[in-house]
Amino acid sequence: MRLYFHPLSTCSRRVLLTVHLLDVPVERVVVDLTRGEQFAPAFLALNPNHRVPVLEHEGWVLWESYAIMEYLAAQVPGQTLLPADPRGRAEVSRWMHWCGQDFMPGISTLNWEHHIKPLVGQGAPDAARVAQGRTQVRTAAEVLNAHLAGRDWVAPHGLSLADLALAAPLADQDAAQLPVHDLPHLQRWLAQVQALPAWAATQPAAVAAAVTAPQA
Repeated sequence: MRLYFHPLSTCSRRVLLTVHLLDVPVERVVVDLTRGEQFAPAFLALNPNHRVPVLEHEGWVLWESYAIMEYLAAQVPGQTLLPADPRGRAEVSRWMHWCGQDFMPGISTLNWEHHIKPLVGQGAPDAARVAQGRTQVRTAAEVLNAHLAGRDWVAPHGLSLADLALAAPLADQDAAQLPVHDLPHLQRWLAQVQALPAWAATQPAAVAAAVTAPQA
């Protein structure tokens, strides 16, 4: 299997966390987003949406990080990150869909305005966009915080793909200035995820060296 990704991509990181926890052998290929490699014809042939991550397996191509996570879990008999029973699987799937629909939009806005914009020289944060993003993030984060009260993990059975999907974007909570630092249950849970060896192994600096140049 070959994974096209970028070390600073939240969506890439949730897949890398899955790869590490499942111990799946994957060739890692960096797509340099800062140089526009996601718009190169060769990459667009893999993902016309010009986004990472993308998984290539035996000539078959899959994009969208949540789908990739589920596919990787399906390759490992006996894994527990995605339960086999219908209700357990639906519980994990529910929170992954919620992540994409409710949690990520505001986080992406604030990450762009506060973190990425300065890195790429795109000017000062847009106050209106920041206000909108803060409202979106806070509303969703309060839902997650309430859910995590009295729980170690998001899903009842234990650590799952849902935890990885939700925790990955919170790696940028300081740089993106996310309004979540005062939510105790969320922060306790996040610290628990960040204590996993997989978290350290997927830090951008830790993954940047072990990569392969994109194929022409």
